[in-house]
Amino acid sequence: MAKKIKIIIGGVEALAELNDSETSAAIWKKLPIEAKGEFRGDEIFFGIGLAMDSEDPRELVQEGDLGYWPPGEAFCIFYGPTPTSREGEIRPYSPVNIIGKVLGDPKVFKTVKDVSKVRIEKA
Repeated sequence: MAKKIKIIIGGVEALAELNDSETSAAIWKKLPIEAKGEFRGDEIFFGIGLAMDSEDPRELVQEGDLGYWPPGEAFCIFYGPTPTSREGEIRPYSPVNIIGKVLGDPKVFKTVKDVSKVRIEKA
């Protein structure tokens, strides 16, 4: 069964789908999650209070990827270059577990101005 989620940030809503990883399964069980987010270039990330190990960590991600950053126990939404990206790539601060993908255009997150309240829930 596909694990679809709704991401709500600053008036923007987007659907996404979690993959079949152990990290995604743990996040699914913890939903709904509310947190205060932060921007890092074209990335929004927020702590979710879930300690998970690295699981096939990636140094490069794709636009629309959802990641879990083990050192910060953080959920990450990638929709463009970050401060550590080089030309033509999207590079997290350090390797992340890929946990899913935004359905539709991830650039919708470029319109978000306020990340003081982020909510992820089952769709």
